[in-house]
Amino acid sequence: MTTTLRPIEPLQRHADGTRSRRYQVCVNSRPVGAVHLTTSPSLGDTVARVAGLRIEEPDRRRGRGTVAALAAEEVARGWGCERIETVVPADAPGALRLAEALGYVHRNRGMDKQLGDMPPALPAGSRARPMTRAEFAAWRVTETERYARTWTEQGMSGEAAHAKARRDHEQLLPQGPDTENTLFSVVEHEGTRVGHLWLALRADDAFVFDVEADAAHRGRGHGRTLMLLAEAQAIAAGRRVLGLNVFAGNTPAERLYASLGYETRRYALHKPLL
Repeated sequence: MTTTLRPIEPLQRHADGTRSRRYQVCVNSRPVGAVHLTTSPSLGDTVARVAGLRIEEPDRRRGRGTVAALAAEEVARGWGCERIETVVPADAPGALRLAEALGYVHRNRGMDKQLGDMPPALPAGSRARPMTRAEFAAWRVTETERYARTWTEQGMSGEAAHAKARRDHEQLLPQGPDTENTLFSVVEHEGTRVGHLWLALRADDAFVFDVEADAAHRGRGHGRTLMLLAEAQAIAAGRRVLGLNVFAGNTPAERLYASLGYETRRYALHKPLL
């Protein structure tokens, strides 16, 4: 039997510069599923994204999904894409196994935690204060470099990674530290600065964009204190879900978040198109 992709719409070109197209997955011309292929709005037109891949239940476990995914990669190559990515829900182990078997590697995972009504207290000797403008200016320089470096470690070119870092910060922080629903904080322990936190208050949840203990004070529990501060600020703002992303390979952060009760909701994976 032959498994193919059949377009069900013209190639779509969107206002944000992305492209997309939907396909039927067919076996000998019989529809058995669907694929939605796009380019990435955040990583650029050379990165494709499998936004959806579905095989109907009677045709599962017969290799249809594998062939459909490989066919989607061929379409992406025809678009001139150099990389392809996908996001898999944590409750879809079969889809995760398929992506890993096809050579996709983990880039990051999305985690979140359901919060209670009582803000947690910070440990004795620790206190939080707003980040000063001078601290914000220094943070922005180092954070832009760190963020770009993270993406180069994931296979992105240096030029593209720095462009993404500038673009993302401009989008997320249009008014810098005065951006609405954005909190920049510093934690001090016994009068000494030990770390910082960037928390965004979104419509239905709060999200940690950056949390880091200062290099000279790591390994002393201050990362946990910073996350307790994030939870306290989220609860005080009326949010009951706190989310974050953690890049693959950051084992200390993964352990910290798991110990605090955060659960993985989705995995982001990617693969070069050779």
